[in-house]
Amino acid sequence: MENVIILGTGCAGLTSAIYTARANLNPLVIEGSQPGGQLTTTSEVENFPGFPEGIDGFMLMDNVRKQAKKFGTRFVNDTITSVDFSGPIKILKSANKTYEAKTIIISTGASPKLLGVPGEMEMFGGKGVTTCATCDGAFYRDMDVVVVGGGDSAAEEALFLTRFCSKVTLIHRRDQLRASKIMADRATNHEKIEMCWDSGVESINPDDNGNAKSITVKNLKTGVMKEIPCKGAFIAIGHQPNTKSVQGVLKLDDNGYIVPEANSMVKTSIGGVYSAGDCADHVYRQAITAAGMGCQAAIEVERWLAEHE
Repeated sequence: MENVIILGTGCAGLTSAIYTARANLNPLVIEGSQPGGQLTTTSEVENFPGFPEGIDGFMLMDNVRKQAKKFGTRFVNDTITSVDFSGPIKILKSANKTYEAKTIIISTGASPKLLGVPGEMEMFGGKGVTTCATCDGAFYRDMDVVVVGGGDSAAEEALFLTRFCSKVTLIHRRDQLRASKIMADRATNHEKIEMCWDSGVESINPDDNGNAKSITVKNLKTGVMKEIPCKGAFIAIGHQPNTKSVQGVLKLDDNGYIVPEANSMVKTSIGGVYSAGDCADHVYRQAITAAGMGCQAAIEVERWLAEHE
């Protein structure tokens, strides 16, 4: 039986691992389907303290993982499908294994949302529809692409794609971006980015080979439909928390985010179980705030174990 099991290896999970490992708790980290979390798909992180010139997202997470491993953190590549937190021993189950621990830190992050329009799933993953410009942008060199969304992620995706693509059309349902001012200004003022305001996506259209050739949008004010030629469609409309395994076990809000206890950011509705990062935070959703929550969760684990042993 483990002292603590940490689910997820983003900023929250790996920070928890560093703190619990340094406290000699010998943490076990279950990596899940995306080791390193969302930050591994970010081209450049400019707002994480200590890196005045910025740092590649994958490199940042690789460094944090090495730091956690240095202090004795153990890693296993597995995905938890169900949990049982009803007793003093917390039980986690994957497809082929059962894990037991005295305490749990859930830092499973969030996953990108999709549009749910015709053509999206048929062309997802290799045929022109993607949610990761960092992963796939280079495949669209000298091509026209679109980005769908209006937040910081959409602006960042669009800006990153200008390195490769001949033209980027940024499609948003409103008449101004929801992104932070600095990101919105960069996107709207970039010579390669064309804005498509007040528009919703109706469909993503294939060519004769099943690859994306265009996207059909509808102006939400006038009702006018138009087709935008593109070889790639990058979807950046937000995320949903990866909390399916704890549904019906922990208190979740209407959108599936873990709800903390009133006197804490990281305590859940069950003693000895803590949450950190984007699976619980739908307000800030930053690398540094996730790391801070990971630190808090680790300290709470130390206190819990000291009080109950």
